[in-house]
Amino acid sequence: MTAEAGEQVPIYDVVGVGFGPSNLALAIALAEHNAGPGEPVTAHFLERQPRFGWHRGMLIDTATMQVSFLKDLVTMRNPTSEFSFLNYLHAAGRLVDFINHKNLFPLRVEFHDYFEWAAAKVDDVVSYGTEVVAVKPVYDGPEVAYFDVEASDGSSLRARNLVVGTGLRPQLPEGVTAGDRIWHNSELLFRMDALRGTDPKRFVVVGAGQSAAEVAALLHGEFPRAEVCAVFARYGYSPADDSSFANRIFDPDAVDQFYRAGEPVKDRLMRYHGATNYSAVDVDLIDELYRRVYREKVLGEERLRLFNVSRPVEVAGSGVVTIESLTTGERTVLEADAVVYATGYRPADPTPLLGELGARCLRDGEGRLRVERDYRLTTESPLRGGIYLQGGTEHTHGITSSLLSNTAVRVGEILQSIVERRVVAAPEEEYAVSAR
Repeated sequence: MTAEAGEQVPIYDVVGVGFGPSNLALAIALAEHNAGPGEPVTAHFLERQPRFGWHRGMLIDTATMQVSFLKDLVTMRNPTSEFSFLNYLHAAGRLVDFINHKNLFPLRVEFHDYFEWAAAKVDDVVSYGTEVVAVKPVYDGPEVAYFDVEASDGSSLRARNLVVGTGLRPQLPEGVTAGDRIWHNSELLFRMDALRGTDPKRFVVVGAGQSAAEVAALLHGEFPRAEVCAVFARYGYSPADDSSFANRIFDPDAVDQFYRAGEPVKDRLMRYHGATNYSAVDVDLIDELYRRVYREKVLGEERLRLFNVSRPVEVAGSGVVTIESLTTGERTVLEADAVVYATGYRPADPTPLLGELGARCLRDGEGRLRVERDYRLTTESPLRGGIYLQGGTEHTHGITSSLLSNTAVRVGEILQSIVERRVVAAPEEEYAVSAR
């Protein structure tokens, strides 16, 4: 992709930053659009990973998805798509077996395999192992006409529209520094081999959500001589609210309603329905952990210890953890082989990557980025195209911002916006001359 000085390089209608599930879904939507009678939309995606990967560190082989297989990359947008999970099952020879399984929620490793299968079908529009380091505006008078997307390998792409889908970043509590014995749960499977060679005696798992419960269950099962101490501020693990009416918060129509609502209503909706996703655990896993705790009490050997209504107040790099009861103030000091923080993720802030344009993105009274209904950033400077966000829009579009539930519909809306807003270029505008 590197161009020599004076060489003509193509101008893409869309350049995607990152190639996780969201931009993969967009690439599929673009492929299906271009297979139709309409004007083609040219696109290319840049992904820093050497190959497609989605939360590989938590691909526990017994873990299941928390979203229906029907909310795959395409079905909510195009039920007849050849990129559907059902078509993947048919290609893999497991469709009948899956139907007989009578389950809406596939194994997580299976859904990841589906993503890889779909990504392989559109790999001609993605460059792996290529990290975007800067985005620079290209002006036509006062108007930003294009975006020059620069990569770490020295290559550059010119785009009419930018779609940023850089995913989430692991989040550690303030004051906690990652190290050999302190790490985020996103590294779990990458750490397992090293742990198996050390005969660990104790783990401390901090967090009350699905990931925390999965980590506790895995470590407890994999290391039968080790103690697993689960620490969380709640009285116990709380079940995820996946009831039929509550799940309407994930409906496409709910995005419209949330976007139009005032801030007090948005705040209430997030509080009311946070249990559909945040700090919530599948009931089956809660029951399994409770069975283990009870069985160990009967046997008189308690390896799975729950420090509820508690918090870690001191964590040393050596793995020494001081846990404080929130009700009594009593403190317990534990020496751990590893302290695993299952404390969630935060959306990546796209503005540092946008450089000069980042400073021109408008924000609300709380300092959050303003985003249009079609997921475009609102800027103070006129843009001929748009900068679209896939993620980081929970404050404007609701709880589905970083979830799979609305991905297929969202990319359809982004593509529709790009198609409707674009100005058809003259032939001589299809290429730019590289100054490299």
